[in-house]
Amino acid sequence: MSQKDTGLPGGPTEQATIGTLVGRLSEQISRLVRAEIASAKTELTTKAKGIGIGAGLIAAGLVFALYALGVLLYAAVAGIANALPLWLSALIVGVALLLVTGILVGVGVKLLKKGTPPKPEITVNSIKDDVTAIKEGLKS
Repeated sequence: MSQKDTGLPGGPTEQATIGTLVGRLSEQISRLVRAEIASAKTELTTKAKGIGIGAGLIAAGLVFALYALGVLLYAAVAGIANALPLWLSALIVGVALLLVTGILVGVGVKLLKKGTPPKPEITVNSIKDDVTAIKEGLKS
């Protein structure tokens, strides 16, 4: 019964042919490239989701700003037309809406900055490590 060389340490001591080694190298590089592409897709998808959420929060912040502007305009009109309590309460609501707007836009901008530029940094570093490891392996 013959044993097949698996190419793993501790395997059979038979010498693999150059063709076998080249075939294994080709297969391993192919698997490595596919894995790196999958990693890049995953990383870009994650960043794109962050950008989408950030843009959504900015849009929500702008909607709140629109409502805040309406309330503040109403507060100015009510303040001129009536006594203090009506416009003061409207002013308090308007300022609260502006605070919510500031928080939403701030968080949205932070998420946009975190996700841009949408390049797969982790995958790029992984590929650099792979290339370095292959170069070191060829030198040995």
